Amino acid sequence: MRLQLHLLSLVILGLVGTSTQSCGSHSEPAPEGSSSSPTEISWTCSMHPQVRQPEAGKCPICFMDLIKAQATGDEEQSSLPRLELSPVARALAQIETALVERRSVAHEIEMVGKVTVDETRLSYITTRVPGRLDRLFVDYTGVSVRAGDHLVQIYSPTLFAAQQEFLQARLNVRRQGQSTSETLRATAARTAAAARSKLRLLGFSEEQLAELVEHGTPQEHTTLYAPAGGVVIHKDALEGMYVKEGTPIYTIADLSKVWVQLEAYESDLPWLRYGQDVEFRLQAYPGETFHGRVAFIDPVLDDRTRTVKVRLNVDNPDQRLKPGMFVSATAEARLTSGGAVVDHSLAGKWMCPMHPEVTADQAELCVECEMDLVPATDLGFAVGGEEELSLVIPQSAPLITGKRAVVYVEVKDTAAPTYEGRVIALGPRAGDWYVVLEGVEEGERVVVNGAFKLDSELQIRAQPSMMSLEELRPERTIPDLDVPAPFRAEFDELVDAYLLLQSVLAADEDGGVESARLASAHASLDLTLLSGLTARRWEDLAHQLDEALATLSSCTDVASRRAALAPLSSSLLVLVEAIGTRQRDGDLGLFHCPMALDFEGAEWLQLGEEVLNPYFGAEMLHCGERQRVLSEGSSR
Repeated sequence: MRLQLHLLSLVILGLVGTSTQSCGSHSEPAPEGSSSSPTEISWTCSMHPQVRQPEAGKCPICFMDLIKAQATGDEEQSSLPRLELSPVARALAQIETALVERRSVAHEIEMVGKVTVDETRLSYITTRVPGRLDRLFVDYTGVSVRAGDHLVQIYSPTLFAAQQEFLQARLNVRRQGQSTSETLRATAARTAAAARSKLRLLGFSEEQLAELVEHGTPQEHTTLYAPAGGVVIHKDALEGMYVKEGTPIYTIADLSKVWVQLEAYESDLPWLRYGQDVEFRLQAYPGETFHGRVAFIDPVLDDRTRTVKVRLNVDNPDQRLKPGMFVSATAEARLTSGGAVVDHSLAGKWMCPMHPEVTADQAELCVECEMDLVPATDLGFAVGGEEELSLVIPQSAPLITGKRAVVYVEVKDTAAPTYEGRVIALGPRAGDWYVVLEGVEEGERVVVNGAFKLDSELQIRAQPSMMSLEELRPERTIPDLDVPAPFRAEFDELVDAYLLLQSVLAADEDGGVESARLASAHASLDLTLLSGLTARRWEDLAHQLDEALATLSSCTDVASRRAALAPLSSSLLVLVEAIGTRQRDGDLGLFHCPMALDFEGAEWLQLGEEVLNPYFGAEMLHCGERQRVLSEGSSR
């Protein structure tokens, strides 16, 4: 592929050089004293365009024959890389452009999660006095109860004594009713009121108090009633159990409203807002869709999964949504340039800052929490949105190189098709579009097909390109994987075995013993040290390493081991970036050779700065370059 791209670049280069002769008129030589200078000719390497020599020769890196690279005075004076093509060259390169425009872009965010209990609708039934549970009317979980239903019958000496105190206080009030002393009558009344309040605080209801007054004798057993309706989701006591004050007996959940807990990737956060409507589906009800509004977006990102928890409040009057059900959700958002999510259904609406499902046409109190409702625009919504359209380009236009990107812009008012490389800052992607934060202006035309060919031609000319600008080097995007120290030590042994194999292949040795040692180090990894999310993420990242080592184990000679080294290096690189590795005697770096594997190019990990190419050995030992340092050496 690289060879084909190189040949195509040479064809384009030849056509560019002859583009001035294809216009149909003969150009006159420039007169003496003219500001136009003759084209300066230098020599460069097609694989290492940073090499520039004043005359023909060999590349000092890969020893390929140098080729001519022409650069006009105008190109060298420009602060941005430019490339001029003849109409024929433009057609051969199949260059297509599109307008930079402003539009309201939409995006769908896919999330997964599950149904959970609404924590604000939990009720806990506990004992207010010590005693013995003589009867449990609700004797298994899952039972639905209503507010006021009887739950437990308890015998408590404390309650029995409190009833006697109340009855005696009432009797004393009657006795003092005939007294001539106002003080005695008031004291008796206060004592009776205190005894009554004590019983209320110990769990007696008004009905139980009325029954106690009617019978005039204390009850040996007291019944506890449900303070709210719902489903018993936990039963923590048994009949005959002696309990202390505060001992939990039941947990009751009101499932008429539930939560849907979702996980959203950090790249989706620009499209999510509090109060946003989200559509979700469940396996239990295929073909049906449900809706909820975003009630909470976790302010803290999980640095292991790179996700943020998003919670929906959902009405569940028929209790079809059961806690524990898995959910797949879709949030469709339309974003303005100001960062607000467009929702036309909220035009003129007022929302609750704590319960987004509560909306009204005017300012009033929330029916759930009695907070003042606020305009929907105060919560980050735009109800019009068309007046703040985003600046966008087609998703095929940018050459992505990390946090920034490169586009090629068609230069206006030029005699021949001319394209200029621009560094741009991208916002979020919305379907077939990218939001652009800076770098281009509305009305300009960007290359949407053929940008890689233009970039390759600039590399041949040794001009700045996507691959040669230092500030555009790809950044590490693999999240850290936090593993325990014993497993990290075993992983370091695996890296050591790989580095030994790389060094012997660079020395043209067989590598059979080193391959076996690498396989043994891999087999010695104790995966039982990993658990939960860490174990699942290791499986996601390490499956390519398993396949690469299986291929290496089947190799029988140096050539096949060198071919197997490329996928092994790529898969190990991912793990080294995710886990990290200990310091060694020298920097651990990532190296790349564009000529390895029949010009496909390949990378490897190696200690030190000197290039020791394991794919060629002595044939081209120093072909390649160090791209970046993965781990600094202990000598630094």
